[in-house]
Amino acid sequence: MTREGKKDVLLGTLDLLILRVISTGPKHGYGIARRIEQISEDALSVQQGSLYPALYRLEKKAFIESEWAMGDSKKPVKTYSLTKDGKRQLKEELDHWEQVSSAVNLVLKKA
Repeated sequence: MTREGKKDVLLGTLDLLILRVISTGPKHGYGIARRIEQISEDALSVQQGSLYPALYRLEKKAFIESEWAMGDSKKPVKTYSLTKDGKRQLKEELDHWEQVSSAVNLVLKKA
């Protein structure tokens, strides 16, 4: 799929996707965006203009924390990891997503 054909992440789901991706271990910003693309089989695209404000917002809420680490290219990169509050928030958001997606599926099937 071409870059123009990818869908931007749905409004309101970016925080959930970020929390889920970094729940498997610390990742830097580009790594988070790339992993979302990989897992979605390139169906979703996360632009820097959306990603970094979301990371800042999640860090401000203490759902994630950051630290500087040495990247693959031997340059320092800022990595993000989940906090205890972030793990709780991820569970809440996953539960909410299940409820919303079930409701949407009901409407799509019965309308």
